[in-house]
Amino acid sequence: MASEAITSSEYIKHHLQNLTYGQKADGTWGVAHSAEEAADMGFWAINLDTIGVSVFLGVLMMWFFRSVAKKASAGVPTGTQNFAEWIMEFIDSSVRGSFSGRNPLVAPLALTIFVWIFMMNFMDLIMIDGIPQLATLFGTNVLGADPHHVFFKIVPTTDPNATFGMAFVVFAMVLYYSVKVKGLGGFIGELTLQPFGKWGIPVNLFLEGVTLISKPISLALRLFGNMYAGEMIFILIAIMYGASLILGSFAGLLQIGWAIFHILIITLQAFIFMTLTIVYLDMAHQKHH
Repeated sequence: MASEAITSSEYIKHHLQNLTYGQKADGTWGVAHSAEEAADMGFWAINLDTIGVSVFLGVLMMWFFRSVAKKASAGVPTGTQNFAEWIMEFIDSSVRGSFSGRNPLVAPLALTIFVWIFMMNFMDLIMIDGIPQLATLFGTNVLGADPHHVFFKIVPTTDPNATFGMAFVVFAMVLYYSVKVKGLGGFIGELTLQPFGKWGIPVNLFLEGVTLISKPISLALRLFGNMYAGEMIFILIAIMYGASLILGSFAGLLQIGWAIFHILIITLQAFIFMTLTIVYLDMAHQKHH
């Protein structure tokens, strides 16, 4: 960020603003220089930091498992192979315990969701000003941009666009397998005839409709809310460093304690998203008579 002093409010707003690209009010396309300009870009704006970090971590994840698979042997496994096998066994036991149908896609999907979301969440443990400062240095020294206008959010799951995007993909799969397994008539019957039978169709449709729609919303908001709150706490702790020497020393202890506790949070949120995905797909594969 800029070398001159900024207020705590400006610091918080700067760290919570995405690097957004879209069409500006004058019709030109470019990067937003403020939160207001980003909001005016509308639906088709793209958060470059969210997309960039998510794709990078996704590629890194695929490279890791591919490299382990290529080097895997039946003899004494390496530490990396042991780690990869431990993750896969953990996912396999989770799928076997929550999914009662037969679908070879569920286990790979669960593995992808858990590892990818965990990696995105893990970015929250990186030094709060580390990557944003690198982005600021690049933007000011290479691109000649105003440092106040260079934004970069390192944690993709603090962006609701990312969490809702993943949740809607899961929701689309739930709808697809609901119709595929039960048939269109069976799926519609499930929405209209449960739990009160044919005499309570309006009530049934309302209750089942709310239950169905709440699935992607709960998936997205639970992950976003927890990670956004965790990021906000890290930002508030970082502000304490500039308050005084005493508060700065206390902030160091708080940061270490919160980082240790946050390891549990980022793992738990990845596990919950994966488990709910498995459960929702299991419900989509069940036929009601």
